[in-house]
Amino acid sequence: MTIFHACDIRGIAGRDLSDVAARKIGLAVGLKLAGRQVVVGGDIRLSTPALQAVIIDALVESGCHVLDIGTVSTPVFSYALQTTAAAGGVMVTASHNPAPYNGFKLVLGPDPVSEAAIAAIARLVAAGARTSGPGSLARLPVRGDYLAFTAARAERGSLKIVLDAGNGAVSTLAPQLFRSLGYHVVELFCQPDGRFPHRPPNPALAENLAALGAAVRETGAAFGAAFDGDGDRVGFVDDGGRPLDNDDIIVLLARHYLAAGPGAVVYDAKCSMVVPEEIAKAGGRAVMARAGHTFSKQAFRRENALFAGEISGHFFFRELGYDDGLFAALKVAAIVAARGPLAALAAAIPHYLLTPDIRIPCPHADKEPILVAAAAALAPYRPNLIDGVRIEFADGWGMVRASVTEPLLTFRFEAKTASRLREIAATLLAALPVPLRDAVQAKITAG
Repeated sequence: MTIFHACDIRGIAGRDLSDVAARKIGLAVGLKLAGRQVVVGGDIRLSTPALQAVIIDALVESGCHVLDIGTVSTPVFSYALQTTAAAGGVMVTASHNPAPYNGFKLVLGPDPVSEAAIAAIARLVAAGARTSGPGSLARLPVRGDYLAFTAARAERGSLKIVLDAGNGAVSTLAPQLFRSLGYHVVELFCQPDGRFPHRPPNPALAENLAALGAAVRETGAAFGAAFDGDGDRVGFVDDGGRPLDNDDIIVLLARHYLAAGPGAVVYDAKCSMVVPEEIAKAGGRAVMARAGHTFSKQAFRRENALFAGEISGHFFFRELGYDDGLFAALKVAAIVAARGPLAALAAAIPHYLLTPDIRIPCPHADKEPILVAAAAALAPYRPNLIDGVRIEFADGWGMVRASVTEPLLTFRFEAKTASRLREIAATLLAALPVPLRDAVQAKITAG
């Protein structure tokens, strides 16, 4: 299995991602950034300290001037990159993946890392490429500065909020930030533990928010927010403890920003068609991006967008310059304080019939040939190929795409009526191999 993906490098630590592999990656990155300042941080996974040390040693050996910011969330890493004006960086994390995984989020220059850049690193690793020079290492504590920076751009409040850190990188950071702004915080799973003992670190899946929903109901909180393993993604439950689709959160945030004036708002290709409709109604210009952190960030910067949101829970903000799950939760808190209960706000947004992500296991090597064949078979429908294969109609759409981080194909369908949803799904599924078609259909039928 390859560890080099479209947006980052990721695999099972100690198996796919060994210390030897990590050193080769560090040397390849060091060749790209030799002689310049590089930020390195890492999350709370059990395998992170060793991998972080290997990366730092390789970068210093390559002649980089490394700023080690220690154990941090990815938004803290992003903040450090901006404030130090470093040429690049490496964040050791597997984000929302299960505990056995780890990986590297790379920054190789002023622009978000591209698929081509990741592929170039893979080629350098395969060739054993390296350089050497007089590097250096310095420790740089940035947590306090990040907290002050973030708090200065948020509003104070007094709501009761349940914060579910999932034992991840924001376990101590989230309660501290919210309490500093006056919020009444109920802590859930706010003890750092790289085993993620209480729930998987992916807050985009409703089944992972059951404990959060129960805590909101028990405490009478205004809402609950759950964060992923490295803190750059967030999922929400409303005041009744019900998980919300991030489509609704994107609409609420887009309306908030567009109330101050027009501008671009970026959304990803898996979002409900309600999202671009509501952005347009609010006076904004809706821009679709390929799903995936790097692709949304590229569009966010290219369009100088007010805001960008992904169904997975990445939310990018112009006032920050990057995505931050904690800041997203603070913005939602401000909206609830000003406009009323989250459940009522979400209920007032139009909703169509939209399936959740239908995730079907598929080896990495098989994904691209399946997508190519599907695109050819669906050519009469002029598929949108911005992210996998997407067929679009006036009253709905369907898509199949390859996960950029896992050996999966993901499917999603939306329509304004149940019969139309079935028709659109049947049209797309007819372009797929029979076993795959049957697996997706079974999940659609099961609801």
